[in-house]
Amino acid sequence: MRAQSRGFTLIELLVVLAIMGVLTALLAPALGYACGVADSVKCQSALKQWALAMRVYAQQNNGALPRRGQGVQPTAVVNRPEDWFNALPKVMGMPGYKEMDTGGTIPRPGDDGIWMCPSAHETDAQTQYYFAYGMNMRLSTWLTGVPDYLDMIRSPSTQVFMADGPGTYCSILPSSKAYSPVARHNGMVNISFLDGHVASFAGEYVGCGKGDPHQPDVRWLVPGSAWPGPKE
Repeated sequence: MRAQSRGFTLIELLVVLAIMGVLTALLAPALGYACGVADSVKCQSALKQWALAMRVYAQQNNGALPRRGQGVQPTAVVNRPEDWFNALPKVMGMPGYKEMDTGGTIPRPGDDGIWMCPSAHETDAQTQYYFAYGMNMRLSTWLTGVPDYLDMIRSPSTQVFMADGPGTYCSILPSSKAYSPVARHNGMVNISFLDGHVASFAGEYVGCGKGDPHQPDVRWLVPGSAWPGPKE
């Protein structure tokens, strides 16, 4: 006898679609979280390279650290060779920010490479310069006559060097102001330290968007610094 075949009924199709919808809703957060973790790993790798370049720069300059760039103002000056975004690329055999600005090739969110965190997004369409990472605003400021020196800083393993930044600032500090670091990795912020290591911390722990809670293992203040810094 010839076998008879039949298609799905409308009710069966609706049930299948409902099940697929439920599975998609359940899996989407997990997939989003996994992508976020992957982006965080790439971000930490970039911060690691910046930290290692900083240590090589210090070795080549009698222990001096690069300058932080501008502080509480959105970045507008990019032509000083001592600022980290011009000094450190040279160590890595790359053009500095000044050269990229002149050539019209400054990095923007979505670009590959160590300049951009994969999770960084444009915050202001009118922003001329964008920095996915910012140097510790307390280090090597232009408000002091000389830069800070690596071998003069106590406990480099806890002294912040660089972290995820909001984009318009090349130097950052936990604060309620716009120059605060940002926790853009599932509520975590990536930070590199003067000893070269990188770690991830909860934004609440670091004080993102609030102010420096003065954690013993995440120090923004530089011991002995004569610069009082901005009011948080």
